[in-house]
Amino acid sequence: MTRGNQRDLARAKNQKKLKDAAGKKADDGLTHQQRKERDAELMRKKQEQAKQAKTA
Repeated sequence: MTRGNQRDLARAKNQKKLKDAAGKKADDGLTHQQRKERDAELMRKKQEQAKQAKTA
């Protein structure tokens, strides 16, 4: 068997990828509803800025 360690290498690579991805996930401590309200407020501000830029 010339490819005996291929499975082990793939498993190690996947574990590293999962570990890196978990580090990027931001845990801000908000509930789903709080996150939804925060994002909606950000979008309202962004739309208002776009509207002002369009009129200027």
